[in-house]
Amino acid sequence: MTTTRPPSPSAAHLTDHGMDEFGYRESLSRSIGKFSSFAAGVSYISILTGTFQLFYFGYSTAGPGYLWSWPLVFAGQLAVALCFMELAAKYPVAGSVYNWSKKLGSRIVGWSAGWLMLTASIVTLSAVVLALQLNMPRLWSGFQIVGDGTGAHDYATNAVILGTVLIIFTTVVNAFGVKLMAMINSTGVFIELIAAVLIAIILGLHVTRGPSVFFSTNGYGAGQSGGYLSAFLIASLASGYVMYGFDTASSLGEETVEPRRTAPKAILRALLASFVIGGAILVFAVMAAPDVRDEKLGTTDGGLQYIVQQVMSGWLGRVFLVCIVIAVIVCSLAVHTAGIRLTFAMARDNALPFSEKLAKLSVKHSAPVIPAVIIGVLSALILVINIGQPQVFTVLTSIAVIMIYLAYLLVTAPMLWQRIKGNWPPSDLAGNGYFTMGRWGMAVNIVAVLWGSGMAVNLAWPREAVYGGPWYNTWGAFIYIGAILGAGLIWYALRGTRVIGVLASHAAPAAEATS
Repeated sequence: MTTTRPPSPSAAHLTDHGMDEFGYRESLSRSIGKFSSFAAGVSYISILTGTFQLFYFGYSTAGPGYLWSWPLVFAGQLAVALCFMELAAKYPVAGSVYNWSKKLGSRIVGWSAGWLMLTASIVTLSAVVLALQLNMPRLWSGFQIVGDGTGAHDYATNAVILGTVLIIFTTVVNAFGVKLMAMINSTGVFIELIAAVLIAIILGLHVTRGPSVFFSTNGYGAGQSGGYLSAFLIASLASGYVMYGFDTASSLGEETVEPRRTAPKAILRALLASFVIGGAILVFAVMAAPDVRDEKLGTTDGGLQYIVQQVMSGWLGRVFLVCIVIAVIVCSLAVHTAGIRLTFAMARDNALPFSEKLAKLSVKHSAPVIPAVIIGVLSALILVINIGQPQVFTVLTSIAVIMIYLAYLLVTAPMLWQRIKGNWPPSDLAGNGYFTMGRWGMAVNIVAVLWGSGMAVNLAWPREAVYGGPWYNTWGAFIYIGAILGAGLIWYALRGTRVIGVLASHAAPAAEATS
């Protein structure tokens, strides 16, 4: 990997935003700085949301040893992130995954990646906001609005109410433009990072056992086909569900100052911070848990929050629970924002139904308001499924993660093909001091493709332990993803092939003149 010392800033460098090759004119408000760009990636990954929301699943499946999946997933996602960093150094544009796959592959490859990523983002927002239910009633019983939590549908219905309120909040914030979003997001991430570091330190000061706990199966996997390896592969989903979304830093590139330098660094820093701090919390939590055989460590009403409350009883534990709630809020905000930018990016290419409306920006706030509202409404409607069919909702949220991995693969695979043909990386990256992997690029890109393919298969593998029954849920990854992609491709074939092209209202003057 190489990145040369950048030359002194000049007017040319400050206005080089990588949009010329797409034929887009500048239309979004460019006001995001370095920390806000970094915060966008961190908040999407969200150390305190993902680790606390999914610890119980990994632990209940494979015990303490499941934490070996954390560095494994990091290594694979780092290869993907390095590929994305090169792309962000060249094309830091809205809806990054969509535009990158379109540029590296073809129009149909780009559209498929964008469609998968968009539908996954809507479902992911629904999944993230449900994390409020794991934390808020622990703070105050009054947050359990429906029943006392013991009724058949109390938990799920209350989760939907809390989640809907949060979706309304993220919709309003995004409708008011990127400045307000960035301010709230940056403040929330600042609090989250401080809280995460303090949680790791305090847990570390209360360790009651050594690292040997991670080198034993502790009885997990016994009697299963494949033994502990089978249990570990299932448990690794808990880590795989956390470390993605770092591309958000580039998707906000059209609203970032000097994005070709800022976005690549933000992607790497977001992933590194999440890995180091999140990993420290997970490791020290297991080492500090009063009893590693306590069954509550592997239940939704226990998990990582249960360990924190045991170790940090009283007001301190409640303070950290508040910080976790803040993390869930900014994570939801980041997921919503990324979905909006992707919708906008596809719509200005006339690549979605009602594109003219979806690509329209608010005159006052320079923000895509209609996509914000539509994504909010759809996410809230999906939440309702969780009340009567929680297993179906679990399947949907799981396949949303798979669709994101597939969308990433539709970037890294065409990128590898362009490397093989000698078309990547562009000469201006190293020549102008932008990030490039240099001679390591081919090897890293191959790892990224192999990792993405293997992880997608592992995530989608039909397991009742993950997807439950009946058969259409067990095979849900193939059935639902096939249905979602198939429905989109029908629109693409019937209409998209005839109308896709940059809308006149978003075309750069030169592109408009030649169209």
